[in-house]
Amino acid sequence: MSDASNDANDIEKLYVYGERLSEAKDKSQNVEDYNSIIEAARSSSIKARQLAAQLIPRFFKFFPGLSGPAVDAHLDLCEAEELGIRVQAIRGLPLFCKDTPEHISKIVDILAQLLIAEENVERDAVHKALLSLLRQDVKASLTALFKHIESVDEPVTDDNLRERTLIFIRDKVFPLKSELLKPQEQMERHITDLIKKSLQDVTGAEFKMFMDFLKSLSIFGAKAPTERVQELVEIIEGQADLDAQFSVSDGDHVDRLISCLYMALPFFIRGASSSKFLNYLNKHILPVFDKLPEERKVDLLKNLAESSPYAAPQDSRQILPSVVQLLKKYMPQKKTGEEMNFTYVECMLYTFHHLANKAPNATNSLCGYKIVTGQPSDRLGEDFTELYKDFTERLNCVEDLTKATMKKLTQGMGQQNKTTSTAISDEEKAKIKIQKQNATTGLRTCNNILAMTQPLHTKSPSFIGDKRINLSWNEAVKTVAPANTAGGKRPANAIKGPSNQSNKRSRGGSNQLVDRAFEGLSYGGRGGSRGGGGQGRGRGRQGRGRGYYR
Repeated sequence: MSDASNDANDIEKLYVYGERLSEAKDKSQNVEDYNSIIEAARSSSIKARQLAAQLIPRFFKFFPGLSGPAVDAHLDLCEAEELGIRVQAIRGLPLFCKDTPEHISKIVDILAQLLIAEENVERDAVHKALLSLLRQDVKASLTALFKHIESVDEPVTDDNLRERTLIFIRDKVFPLKSELLKPQEQMERHITDLIKKSLQDVTGAEFKMFMDFLKSLSIFGAKAPTERVQELVEIIEGQADLDAQFSVSDGDHVDRLISCLYMALPFFIRGASSSKFLNYLNKHILPVFDKLPEERKVDLLKNLAESSPYAAPQDSRQILPSVVQLLKKYMPQKKTGEEMNFTYVECMLYTFHHLANKAPNATNSLCGYKIVTGQPSDRLGEDFTELYKDFTERLNCVEDLTKATMKKLTQGMGQQNKTTSTAISDEEKAKIKIQKQNATTGLRTCNNILAMTQPLHTKSPSFIGDKRINLSWNEAVKTVAPANTAGGKRPANAIKGPSNQSNKRSRGGSNQLVDRAFEGLSYGGRGGSRGGGGQGRGRGRQGRGRGYYR
């Protein structure tokens, strides 16, 4: 009974202190009343502490000399065992900054640490308090929030807090960018700079999240100048570690490099330079192409192919020798028993055409052509007859293999149409559907190869430098806008001929491109199983390569 009486007495006193402060004209004279309210934060009464949580921030601005004890007492309430007290205290935190904005950074820092709360009602109170402060001073609030993600100066030690902060920014801040980021250009620049500082150690999924957000900002929008688009590419280049020494055994770097090149493609289309990526590929990757993991080779070649139309003439000239060397490696000669990887050849022929279109006379010494530009680099006085003979023989062999494969694919599709009507189970129907899709993709690959080899038989060919060739893994041109390049799905596996490990051909000239189409093996989306969920942020710059496409 005495405890209840004491609680009632404490609450009554708090109401008296609050009323006197409300009525006082010069509230700063009521120091004792405010000090007593601060003391009530340590009361044994739950209701008294809840009331203190309301009164402490309400009169905070009038007693700057008690700001330290007031904030400390309120923080104790934020950590109380009772949920009701914690929620009330959290709701009061923004009031500390209402008339004293110099406290915003500190209060946002406190609220960010409370994001790890497990109770939904408590976490919801934290979210609302943070949004209130973001609306009051977005610049100071964002700066304080991003310190909990990661920066060069202040490494984050609590991964759970970091993750909760990222989720809050992704789910609560990013969707409100048009409301919060004002003045627009100034605040978009500020948040861009904060994001840049936070990219030192992120997962692939986190990096993609940040890049998707940056792309949505008006400063990087459709009307942005080329230098702004180039800024986005430079961010991606930093993530790809293009200044680092390359080791083919570093699977994480391989993943990251290929994923980042894919992510940069839409920006090359918008006029940003691909020079740094292409030069890195030429110097470090193409020379060790055979040592790359099999599942990553086709991704690299597809990315290179899609980048090639936007390569500068100088870069095209520099990388062409490596491309031609690799192209010849995968274009078999007649009567050698070599087999062909159709997807590799499609990719490299496409790359070859677009690079050669920008530096045509470079092919004179690489393929034996006689293209005249009037420059010393034409090298017309030298005899490259053997190179031309070898190259055209390989082209002939490619065309023969391609036509034979097209015949088998067409025959197989006819057989599929017959079996479709007899399929009973959903599993059988799904298998046939996949077979048809793969056969259709195979035919597109073959048609592209023939369209690209045919112009190359003359001594002075015209290289394809426009968009007449639609790469087989892309949707039909009429349904795809250029900006969709980054988000499109594509096959992750190469269409291969029979394995090079076996030199035996079946009597019917069986080809794995045909086999794949009829075995119901589906093509995964671009990136296949590379996502990896982005587990761990790879301290020491490890584990960041996966998850970029998700």
